[in-house]
Amino acid sequence: MSNTQPALPEQDRPVATMAGHWLLAKLGKRVLRPGGRELTQRMLEAARIEGHDVVELAPGLGHTAREIVLRKPRSYRGVDSDPAAVAQVNKRLGLEGAVVHADAAATGLEAESTDVVFGEAMLTMHSDRAKQTMMAEAFRVLRPGGRYVIHELGLTPDGLPEEIKREIQMALAKSIKVNARPLTNTEWRALLEGAGFEVTEETQFAPMRLLQPKRIVADEGLGGALKFAGNVLRMPDERKRVLDMRRTFTAHRDALIAVGIVAVKPAAPSE
Repeated sequence: MSNTQPALPEQDRPVATMAGHWLLAKLGKRVLRPGGRELTQRMLEAARIEGHDVVELAPGLGHTAREIVLRKPRSYRGVDSDPAAVAQVNKRLGLEGAVVHADAAATGLEAESTDVVFGEAMLTMHSDRAKQTMMAEAFRVLRPGGRYVIHELGLTPDGLPEEIKREIQMALAKSIKVNARPLTNTEWRALLEGAGFEVTEETQFAPMRLLQPKRIVADEGLGGALKFAGNVLRMPDERKRVLDMRRTFTAHRDALIAVGIVAVKPAAPSE
């Protein structure tokens, strides 16, 4: 069997324009979620995966996909718009064809064919209109009573002035090279409810400390953290980008948070 790893998405792009999450992955960072491994674990618990059919949207490098499979779902399917990511996750899972190349807004999956839709740090990267389209697709593929579980970048407090939101969005776009559009808890919940979901559980929160040393060690383990730090130190162009991202996150640390929400597709009314 070949030991060749599939190419990382965007690895051929110049460092100066590479999306921040793929830049970090190139440097060896595995956990790329705003709330870190700890919030991912909480949301996996809330998803109640064991014995259920699960669809993951945008599995990326496949680390959460592996966690999902270890929780013994009845079935696992992933949907990713990047062919390299599809190849990477299928290889990681050893489940040929488990992840398919499709868009989260048009998965090609059958209506009412799954119990859980799980997505992390992907809605944030899109406009509100695109978020609504993706939420509508999640609603379509879920069975009545199914759970849509998201872990995304958020803003706090709920009444954050619009000019501050725009300032943060512009700073993130400049730093991570992606037009991220984080929302407040109230805004996230409103979009989900507008798509037909019921949000009855309290939102789970975590600090957004993606590039702080304590979080890196917690997410990657000491060995992984040292490997990441070593790569950052020996790659000057990548180091400049990482330090710029960390400065941006630190400058807005009081407003940036991670949010985890469980939304439920209402059960069909009894006749």
